[in-house]
Amino acid sequence: MRIKLFITALLCPLLMMAENRQVQSPDGRLTVDINVDKGTATYSIRYDGRQLLLPSRLGLTTNIGDFTQGLTLKEAKTVEVEKHYDMTRTKASHSDYQANRMDITLLDARQHRMGITFMVSNNDVAFRYTLYTQENDEPACAVISGEATSFRFPDGTTTFISPQSKSMVGWKRTKPSYEEEYSADAPMSKRSAFGEGYVFPALFHIPAVASEAQPTQTGEGWVLISETGVTSAYCGTHLSDWDAEKGYTIAYPMPGELNGLGATAAGITVPGSTPWRTITIGASLAPIVETTISYDVLEPLYEATERYLPGRYTWSWLLWQDNSVCWDDQIRFIDLAAQMGYEYCLVDALWDKQIGRGRMAELSKYAQQKGVRLLLWYNSNGYENDAPQSPRQCLNTAIARDREMAWLKKIGVKGIKVDFFGGDKQQTMQLYEDILYDANRYGLQVIFHGCTLPRGWERLYPNFVASEAVLASENLFFGEHATFREGFDLTLHPFCRNATASMDWGGVIMNRYMSRDNKSRHTRKTTDVFEMASGITLQSSIQCVAIQPNNLTELPAVEIDFLKQLPTAWDETRYIDGYPGKYIVMARRSGENWYIAGLNAEQQAKKLTLTLPMLTAGQSVSYYTDDKNGYAELKQVKVDKKGQLKVVMQPNGGFIIK
Repeated sequence: MRIKLFITALLCPLLMMAENRQVQSPDGRLTVDINVDKGTATYSIRYDGRQLLLPSRLGLTTNIGDFTQGLTLKEAKTVEVEKHYDMTRTKASHSDYQANRMDITLLDARQHRMGITFMVSNNDVAFRYTLYTQENDEPACAVISGEATSFRFPDGTTTFISPQSKSMVGWKRTKPSYEEEYSADAPMSKRSAFGEGYVFPALFHIPAVASEAQPTQTGEGWVLISETGVTSAYCGTHLSDWDAEKGYTIAYPMPGELNGLGATAAGITVPGSTPWRTITIGASLAPIVETTISYDVLEPLYEATERYLPGRYTWSWLLWQDNSVCWDDQIRFIDLAAQMGYEYCLVDALWDKQIGRGRMAELSKYAQQKGVRLLLWYNSNGYENDAPQSPRQCLNTAIARDREMAWLKKIGVKGIKVDFFGGDKQQTMQLYEDILYDANRYGLQVIFHGCTLPRGWERLYPNFVASEAVLASENLFFGEHATFREGFDLTLHPFCRNATASMDWGGVIMNRYMSRDNKSRHTRKTTDVFEMASGITLQSSIQCVAIQPNNLTELPAVEIDFLKQLPTAWDETRYIDGYPGKYIVMARRSGENWYIAGLNAEQQAKKLTLTLPMLTAGQSVSYYTDDKNGYAELKQVKVDKKGQLKVVMQPNGGFIIK
């Protein structure tokens, strides 16, 4: 990886009489305007000349100074940034990042310094704050209790957002865990369900407008807001409810999180910086789906101790539940993974009681003989909530982690799934980081569940795989309501939750009924091809394919054959077509092979003519579509002379082109 910095402008203090500064993207289409007027700092964003973010506040409230008012602009400088890096765990294996960076220094009323850094690339803006020591090298630390940071959108903007829950509520007081329902195309004025605002990421649709001054219609815009680079050095934040004057503002953790322990503020060393606020902007949804800004502005915090391998895993608990975490059933799912050529098998909660630690080494040895490695479930708990599942109190302290992870390495386990965190306080972020760092020392990959949004963690922590942080597939088992929402959810997440970070949805589900016998309880409402295609549209480098032993004899061979070769590591991702919550068509490349997948959440069949520049005119491709019974049908079709292909997606159905 190389980073090139080219100084293009240095504005000396003598020229600081003007209070306006501007930085543009390399292609000149995106412009950030920064203004300091009457002691208040604001920024706004224009794309192709249209203002998509109205003047919005900047600033921090700290114990060493109030950097929200009485501000003056001391200096600003702009540099060009060029950065190239490789990753194996996200939507693209290689990134070429080019941006213009502006570093602004502001003074408060007491002449204390605060910096704001803007990184502006062609469709992304990232900014963060930096606090500095003064001439006497003090202070050396600071507490940041809040931000003036806001996001104001034009009238008529609609939202695709999920509410933040109350703290210490829900099952066994495990919330907030980013597991609330998303709304679609809701007005900004709609209040959040629990009065605590909204979680990241948040997607906004700015409508096309026309006026007397501009009689020709101005195109629509899309804006995705999130944050990245949150480590043990800060807390996670979220958005407030919308305010007619302020817009949305940054909200810090709730006092009740973590059983009321720990601060809602963030403590940092000085000099020190906050995480990055990220804003992805486009005239279409392509920049939203394809963005890599969560990783572009970060660097790894440590080196991987080994080469962590992507793959697929089987999982008994999703449909067979707690009683399946026993020796005989886990043997069946290990054998299933081996038959499918899958790399992993996840053994869920209660394995320490229902299988026993003494036999787990034997089970792991059996799996390895089959070419499969185990992932083991853990409860994160010390004092955070009341979740009772074991094993507990194995990962909540350094001493316990060292003992447990040494044992896991000894018996050949390759990863852990850690559940039940709840909240965004800095103290909780410290626990995430400690688990990840210690797991890397023992060659363990980590998946988090019942947890916060990962904020650039794939880049920061090389053994991090994915987090749940979504109302995931287990809810399809728990109640029929979730099965009716599945199409909506899985056509929304590529534009929002999964656009900013890897997501462990938890299962490409092939059973028709949500039960072990595949004959009882409520049904899945999606077609088989929808489920198969979701393995492509959803992104996680270790993906659950929730195939069941009975599926081997019940499903058509064309489905089994496809699921055997489903990739989970991608080199490139491209948006093709779609609308959040209605349908999605996207393409991913694995090596030399392109996989184009579509999902339809609507109740009518959707006919599309797709332009596919990654394919060549006349090329013959495999086309998986739904037959009249909802099973997969495989055809060979040719791309036409224009590089286009006609497809049909059935209601709650999908397609795959390979």
